[in-house]
Amino acid sequence: MDSVFIIAILSGLIVFLLAAGTPFKPAKFIGQVIMKVMIGALFLFFLNAFGSQFGLHVPINLATSTISGILGIPGVIGLTVIQLWIL
Repeated sequence: MDSVFIIAILSGLIVFLLAAGTPFKPAKFIGQVIMKVMIGALFLFFLNAFGSQFGLHVPINLATSTISGILGIPGVIGLTVIQLWIL
C-alpha cells in the first residue's frame, strides 16, 4: 500500500476517535499509548531535523518512539546522550 494512503487512514481514525470518544477503557488506553508513540516520533523527527546541523541522528523506530513518547523531553535527552556517548 502507498504510505500516504496508510497515513491518511490512520489520521482519519484518530480524528474520528477524538471526536466520538471510545466506549470502553482498554481502547481508550491503547489510543493514548498510540498517540504518545506518535508524539515521540514527532519529537525525534524535530531532533533529527535540528540535530543534523551538529551531526546528531537518533533513529526513529518503535522502541525509540515509545521511549521518547512515554518519557517526553527527558526521554529524548536520554536517547541523545546514549547516541552521543555510548554508540
